[in-house]
Amino acid sequence: MTPSIADAERTEKTDAAGRTALVAGIDVGGTFTDLVLFDSARGRVRLAKTPTTLQNQAVGVRTTLELVDADLAAIDLIVHGTTTTTNAVLERNLCRTGFITTQGFRDVLELGRRTRPNAYGMKGEFRPIIPRDLRHEVPERLHADGSVRVPLDEEALKAAMRALLDKGCEALVIHFLHSYANPQHELRAGEIAREVWPNENVTLGHALLSESREFERGVTAAINASVQPLLRRYVERLADELARDGYRHDVLVMNGNGGMVSARRVAAEAAKTVMSGPASGVMAAAYTGRRAGIPNLLTYDMGGTSTDVALIRDAEPAVSNEIEIEYAMPIHVPMVDVRTVGAGGGSIARITRAGLLQVGPESAGSAPGPICYGRGGTEPTISDANLLLGRMNPDKLNSVSDGVSRADLAAIFAAKLGAPLGVSAEEAASAVLRIANTRMAEAVRMVSISLGEDPRDYALFAFGGAGPLHATAIARELGVPRVLVPSRPGITNALGCVVADLRHDFVNTVNRPLAVLDIAQVHALFAQQREEGRALVEKENVPIDELKEIFSVDMQFIGQTHLLRVPLPGPAPGVDELQSLFEAAYFSRFRVELPEIKASLVNVNTSVIGRRPGIDLALLIDPDGRRQTLEDARTGTRPVWFDGWRETPVYWRDHLPLSAEIAGPAIVEQMDTTIIIEPGDHAVQDRDGNIIITLGSTTLGSTTLGSTGGAGA
Repeated sequence: MTPSIADAERTEKTDAAGRTALVAGIDVGGTFTDLVLFDSARGRVRLAKTPTTLQNQAVGVRTTLELVDADLAAIDLIVHGTTTTTNAVLERNLCRTGFITTQGFRDVLELGRRTRPNAYGMKGEFRPIIPRDLRHEVPERLHADGSVRVPLDEEALKAAMRALLDKGCEALVIHFLHSYANPQHELRAGEIAREVWPNENVTLGHALLSESREFERGVTAAINASVQPLLRRYVERLADELARDGYRHDVLVMNGNGGMVSARRVAAEAAKTVMSGPASGVMAAAYTGRRAGIPNLLTYDMGGTSTDVALIRDAEPAVSNEIEIEYAMPIHVPMVDVRTVGAGGGSIARITRAGLLQVGPESAGSAPGPICYGRGGTEPTISDANLLLGRMNPDKLNSVSDGVSRADLAAIFAAKLGAPLGVSAEEAASAVLRIANTRMAEAVRMVSISLGEDPRDYALFAFGGAGPLHATAIARELGVPRVLVPSRPGITNALGCVVADLRHDFVNTVNRPLAVLDIAQVHALFAQQREEGRALVEKENVPIDELKEIFSVDMQFIGQTHLLRVPLPGPAPGVDELQSLFEAAYFSRFRVELPEIKASLVNVNTSVIGRRPGIDLALLIDPDGRRQTLEDARTGTRPVWFDGWRETPVYWRDHLPLSAEIAGPAIVEQMDTTIIIEPGDHAVQDRDGNIIITLGSTTLGSTTLGSTGGAGA
């Protein structure tokens, strides 16, 4: 009988340093599925990249393992980043879900926050996660302090459940008013659901998010339930298939907070896996930056369909529990604060009816993909612009079916973009890249300047198949002095799965002005959260080096609606300390002092992090492949467009000597990306194989055009 994930044993082998010996990190992206297989005992790494199989992501996962001839029986741990839930939410490919709430609150998912889809205009479209005919009310009511006003009508609850089952619902949400203050009605409803509901796909709002604000808590619970069956089927099928092929352990799944959780438990809190893929890349960036001595980073992940950006301060990614992935779709569980724009290697460039050049958000994706992939794409994209301008090598592109010549590309750019704009094909391609870079720079500003951070205090961490092509141009646009390009930019998300820690985040609402705050209650909540977090980390049974705890509170001035996260030095703050810390955080963010207004404490937050043993990033590039001199790593030259055409040296990254120094202009190619070093810039390689580019003082008129795609874009 094939073992299921519920029967999986935890018997990982460890090397002499206590590290799990053979670890696979597998990330499923919108275009590619990537694998990093670390063999710490033998000091070697195997890499794989294959097109994502959107209909069944498990096929792409297994293909990457086959590409590296992985012996599944020998692998000790598989960590998986998935886009199953992300895609389901964004595409509204959701399971039929029922919603039971307090009488009078059936429309809480639709009423929202009195915002509108478009800032201007007379109309906009909005579809709630769960349609109105699948939302039922039952008599019950709690006061805001948690006391019972109307007892739960259990017979009405059972009738509502049966009615939803008759309508074909596969999952259920139970979302009662003020359950964060007193969960007794939801808990009793959960007991009844175990008798009436035929499966495990039941979400209790307070269990997922014990926080005030009924709209946000309700939407989060609705998203969780709507993707729960999809994720459960996927991880169970994947784990069972891996078990049949010989894998004997548990599969861990990346969460959006940058931690990971057992596949046996991940479906219970499925909403936490939304943004799993982007979070894994940010975790890899934090780990790499910590080892490189560059703890403050702005991460910039450009792939085939979109670009994700995030901020890392002191080697800790910014985590937020107020992420809204699209209009009126807040997911209020802690997640790495990643912002996304629709600009990737496959973003399509076109002339609008107004005669303006527009890039994205429409994308050619992986099928048919950019024109240069030779799969039938006909619309010019960012990747095509890079190829036309000499920034990408057509012979090094991944997943090309039937190559397209540069002359053919030039003809398409001239006809579709150049002629309407009255410029040459090369000038049109240059304009495409400048527009794309401007959009991506704006995304970086969202996670830095808009939050009170100065980009000049950070380095830009460029990854993704296309990121290193555009990184120096975007850094120059923002005034960022340095760019850090990791050794394997195109598979950084998969690396994030390997280096990610165990992490559990907790939020409880207090919602009291400091003047009447019961500080003993706050201390008790912190203690409870710490205890629960430690127990969950221990339950995963994964080797860790240390246990780290982060404490914070969400506060606001009385009368305000937005919250401000305030870090705490420990779990036992005093009331006066809370007031002063909040005022300092408020001034740091807004440069305003309001001493006459008193503060209110809304939420108490704890993050419990199990640091896993480190890995040697230097293994990502085979040391046996390095050459003695920079000239030995040079593969030739080619004309590249910067402020015009320049004959530019090209190097193969795997052959660079460890202490290589490169003066721009130069191009560095590798299996998964292409790196642009612009004129006036200077690059050095560190002991882990990272390339650190220091921007020169020269600002070229066309240099802000960066590029996309790359050898793996």
